[in-house]
Amino acid sequence: MARLILLNKPYGVLSQFTGSADEETLAAYVPIAGVYPAGRLDKDSEGLLLLTDDGQLQHQIAHPSSNKKKIYQVEIEGIITDEALQLLRKGVQLNDGLTRPAQVKRIAKPAGLWDRHPPVNARLNTSWIELSLSEGRNRQVRRMTAAVGNPTLRLIRASIGPWQLEPLRPGEFKEITVNMPVSAKAKRGGTNRTNMRGRTRTKR
Repeated sequence: MARLILLNKPYGVLSQFTGSADEETLAAYVPIAGVYPAGRLDKDSEGLLLLTDDGQLQHQIAHPSSNKKKIYQVEIEGIITDEALQLLRKGVQLNDGLTRPAQVKRIAKPAGLWDRHPPVNARLNTSWIELSLSEGRNRQVRRMTAAVGNPTLRLIRASIGPWQLEPLRPGEFKEITVNMPVSAKAKRGGTNRTNMRGRTRTKR
């Protein structure tokens, strides 16, 4: 059995348990020993961050070969054009290569969205898109939207694979117990399927 923590990481919090005296870390939100982030979420991004105490599960979630779909709700500067949407769908040329095709659509501001501190500059003309990726390059969403002329102003990760952010509020977490069966293939160094059913516990 593995522990999996689903955390709504607030803006400005590092995706690690230690930092300098003036930095806020996960230690302020996850009072559970022995769990570590499975992947990262930038300090200036918000939303779903997964943590686990199981190295195999951590690898399955975080390794690029897992191809787990990640969905982001993104507030951008300006109104994105149809041409820009098509570029994102086909793949954008970045300095580290062409991105994989993405799913993207215009959306309204997410219902029930919490305020961010500091807020996005109210004088800017902004809109929202939903972007789904199956890769995880460094600051990829921000670089992709900038490449098509719509810089990212606010970034919220809404899901990773089957795990959803809702209904967690900033700083809240939910704990899931995950069954990690050890198959004969796994014993020989292969991979095995993960049973993601289990109990949940939410901290408020």
